[in-house]
Amino acid sequence: MNMILLMFTLSLTLSAILIMLNFWLTQISPDSEKLSPYECGFDPLGSARLPFSIRFFLVAILFLLFDLEIALLLPLPWATQLQSPLTTLTWTSIIIILLTFGLIYEWMQGGLEWAE
Repeated sequence: MNMILLMFTLSLTLSAILIMLNFWLTQISPDSEKLSPYECGFDPLGSARLPFSIRFFLVAILFLLFDLEIALLLPLPWATQLQSPLTTLTWTSIIIILLTFGLIYEWMQGGLEWAE
């Protein structure tokens, strides 16, 4: 019971400290140097809000998609020790074939080319 009370008191104290710091730090207004796009001391030559090419976002989303799909294969060494390793092999083959078809499709559509 004492440990629970200690943890509750500690979390309440830390929460109160963080709330007070939040109110105290938000009263400090940033100056023009902090609001500028670059803090290196040089005047910016152009706008910092230049639009990115849509290809960049497409490749980034494809990377995340394929990376997350590959993460599904990480528990494979432990899954082969189950009672039915044939089921594990089947599902693994299906995931790899699906990823391969997805990569081929994106390659054929030109989604992986930077030059337009």
